[in-house]
Amino acid sequence: MATGLIALLDDIAAIAKLAATSLDDVAGQTAKASVKAAGVVIDDTAVTPAYVIGLSPSRELPIIGRIALGSLRNKLLFLLPLCLLLGYFAPFLITPLLMIGGMYLCFEGAEKIYEAFFPHAAHDMVSVDAVVDQATLEAQKVSGAIRTDFILSAEIMALTLAEVSTSDVYTQAAVLAGVGILITVAVYGVVAVIVKADDIGLHMAKTGRSFVRSFGEGLVKGVPVFLKVLALVGTAAMLWVGGSIIVHGLAGLGFHLPEHIIEQATHAVQNGTPVLPGVLGWLTASVLQAILGIVLGGVVIAILSFINSVRSKPSSAH
Repeated sequence: MATGLIALLDDIAAIAKLAATSLDDVAGQTAKASVKAAGVVIDDTAVTPAYVIGLSPSRELPIIGRIALGSLRNKLLFLLPLCLLLGYFAPFLITPLLMIGGMYLCFEGAEKIYEAFFPHAAHDMVSVDAVVDQATLEAQKVSGAIRTDFILSAEIMALTLAEVSTSDVYTQAAVLAGVGILITVAVYGVVAVIVKADDIGLHMAKTGRSFVRSFGEGLVKGVPVFLKVLALVGTAAMLWVGGSIIVHGLAGLGFHLPEHIIEQATHAVQNGTPVLPGVLGWLTASVLQAILGIVLGGVVIAILSFINSVRSKPSSAH
């Protein structure tokens, strides 16, 4: 009896150790996949505050909450099962689909640069001057934000799936869910702080003492600048991530030339700089990948512009 009890306890300890190892593996892969998705996350954080512009300050946090719930629904109810089915039945499609997502990121990043030099009507945004009631305007903005989030979330989940494609289906499900929840909470938590920072600063400027008042005034003035910087960082991150996805995808399909060129440039910089060679090497690779992203995004913009011009010719002839 005692021997059987000891054997049972030994089995329980082994199972607990195995479970702890599995949890540690899931946590490690979740963190790694989250870092891979950083470029998309930064852009998502930069884009979302725009959806509460023009609405009542009292509605800002509820709107962010609705968008966050929509984002979780996108990731956990739609994209997670789709990714698992894809990974199980058609893993060979992961790289091509990931490259399509990378092209989308390149297009979005290049379009933002193009918009900066040649302003045109923004998509998925509702004019604040439109003659609609507050509830309709809010619903339209939330709907537009969730649609945009779906595309960005799909890219995040695809990046995550690529990182854990060799793991078993249970690990894949756990990591996909972990990344989805972690990134959603992080992004929309930061967004909530950003959209309320100017209100907090205004309150401090009105009611605080001299130091607090000065800090509050700095917040009010600094938040718009911070949003502009965040938007620039988001654009750069999209181009870098999009370009890197294309480079690694092409290498996976057997076309190694872009990857070799970037690796050679990176090694040349690392070997030629005695100070921070690792950092400068990473920056070199990131810049070259971003440049590739700009070129690819520019090609997509040119193709779409040509298609639109062709479509508009018959209507203009009438």
